[in-house]
Amino acid sequence: MFRSQYADVPPVDLPIHDAVLGRAAEFGDAPALIDGTDGTTLTYAQVDRFHRRVAAGLAEAGVRKGDVLALHSPNTVAFPTAFYAATRAGASVTTVHPLATPEEFAKQLTDSAARWIVTVSPLLASARRAAELAGGVREIFVCDSAPGHRSLADLLAGTGPEPAVDLDPVDDVAVLPYSSGTTGTPKGVMLTHRQIATNLAQLTTSVMPSGPGDRILAVLPFFHIYGLTALMNAPLKQGATVVVLPRFELETFLAAIQNHRITGLYVAPPIVLALAKHPAVARYDLSCLRYIISAAAPLDATLATACSRRLNLPPVGQAYGMTELSPGTHVVPLAAMREAPSGTVGRLIPGTEMRIVSLDDPGRDLGPGERGEILIRGPQVMKGYLGRPEATAEMIDPDGWLHTGDVGRVDEDGWLFVVDRVKELIKYKGFQVAPAELEALLLTHPGIADAAVIGGHDDDGNEVPHAYVVRQPSAADLTEDEVMTYVAERVSPYKRVRRVTFIDGVPRAASGKILRRELRELRELRELRERP
Repeated sequence: MFRSQYADVPPVDLPIHDAVLGRAAEFGDAPALIDGTDGTTLTYAQVDRFHRRVAAGLAEAGVRKGDVLALHSPNTVAFPTAFYAATRAGASVTTVHPLATPEEFAKQLTDSAARWIVTVSPLLASARRAAELAGGVREIFVCDSAPGHRSLADLLAGTGPEPAVDLDPVDDVAVLPYSSGTTGTPKGVMLTHRQIATNLAQLTTSVMPSGPGDRILAVLPFFHIYGLTALMNAPLKQGATVVVLPRFELETFLAAIQNHRITGLYVAPPIVLALAKHPAVARYDLSCLRYIISAAAPLDATLATACSRRLNLPPVGQAYGMTELSPGTHVVPLAAMREAPSGTVGRLIPGTEMRIVSLDDPGRDLGPGERGEILIRGPQVMKGYLGRPEATAEMIDPDGWLHTGDVGRVDEDGWLFVVDRVKELIKYKGFQVAPAELEALLLTHPGIADAAVIGGHDDDGNEVPHAYVVRQPSAADLTEDEVMTYVAERVSPYKRVRRVTFIDGVPRAASGKILRRELRELRELRELRERP
């Protein structure tokens, strides 16, 4: 068993709105949220006052403890107000992907039993259709304005009393995000107030300190647990300023860093790739940056080094976790970025335990240097999957260990290295091939802009690595044979890429994770068309 080197953090038995905004009065007129495109600014005092008044409006509308409110919005400066107002009114918040189809949205509404929706006017048609399909939705509010719908400003102007809800941080669910669905049906992840508030304390106490004067760019989505924690809850808890962008567009992103003097970035690997390789980066002054942290998907060490060297920064740090873990368990501490070994996702954060168990004999624990499945235990482990006790039992064993499905190893100094997903390992003639390793290698080719690898089959029925490759604009004539030769010259024979398909873009979730399911569906469709 591996344990954190840091002192334990006591459980935080506070509602999430109090855990985050408890020092708002102290920070007062300091800017809390800035719209990265039009400059709209909310101070800490405003966020605190506004969320309390909106909570009163929601309570007056009928929101009660135990209700579920669906927050369906891109990143805006209003998102945190809506989130904390809902939890203060006693509701659990289920965050919804802004690009979800009405059918997908309706499934989440039905599964979570959501009765309220907060959205934005550009997404209103989708929200209305989803509510119609799901049934049971009592009212749809908008963050901005739309005819026939009450807005947050309308709720803000109400005169009702601030709700005094008796929340149980240990048992009451604060947020109900849905797992990405890259490996199956999306499931509601029940995260209690204590779990996410304690995880914030674990992350900010020792490894991710921030404070007044720091400026964090929120480009990853708040609806995803990574963005919700690293880009909203954590900086607002510590008095930093969050500059908000609704989506990632490279030029807008770079301009926001330059113009708002961003000091810290929390990103996913595709953004690191852009920072390392895209020519537009050279046109902007990014000297204000002090550090970059990447998470949500594996980041190749070579790519991380290329990014940090280009920007003249300390090595890009990594973090590790998952929605079911609130989400964090490992981080490269900001103070240790230069000493951390290349490729590590960090050390255990306070109060967290880990085991590495054999893939062939799951009951056998492995020591430093050995590869196996990563198991986690700690106060941040989810309450469970909503309405799915069997799935919960498959994920969390009777001793409280959450089985991540990730393959990793730990060195003698406690640094964790994530190798791949258990379910994504390709078994070629009995040998295990990690897609992430091949993807990292492919990205070192100067003619390749992006790549993903999944398991396919050769003519003999063997599972083989199948690469999906996005060419650089300057490498339009790059061939399948050239790609396979490049890999073959650099890996063991059993790891060679046996098939290559060129595509316009690698499908990814909002978190940056490769949607391998979509690539498998693309492959199956192609195979179906090729059948005689």
